[in-house]
Amino acid sequence: MFTNMTSSYTAKLDQYRHEYLTWKRMLEFFKQENAFLKTRLSEVVDRNTDKEFLALAEHFQNQFIIKDEFMDELRHDINEMDAELKIPSESAKITAAKKTEAKQTKLRNEIEYLEKNFTQLKNEFNKYLISVL
Repeated sequence: MFTNMTSSYTAKLDQYRHEYLTWKRMLEFFKQENAFLKTRLSEVVDRNTDKEFLALAEHFQNQFIIKDEFMDELRHDINEMDAELKIPSESAKITAAKKTEAKQTKLRNEIEYLEKNFTQLKNEFNKYLISVL
């Protein structure tokens, strides 16, 4: 039974590591996309000094900064979890299984939130630029 639990948990560890790699790639893409959006905002602000426009531009700039910070926190949490999974003892891994699963679920939910929220922000920003240019 212990062997069966160990192999099952080892399979989960492999899946978690796969998710971490996927999430790291996604975060890198979002960081690049966010940098692109900030650059685009800067270009547009240089050409438009309308007070209402500048107020909304500041709103978007703040949102982009918040997204960068959130992505940095997620990357840190993912790296931390990845390091925790490298525990050498099999019995220690099994003991940590429930704790790991709870953290994995939390990370998965945060990543899902970021995906939806970042895409929504990017779409709102692009629609706004089209409306003012």
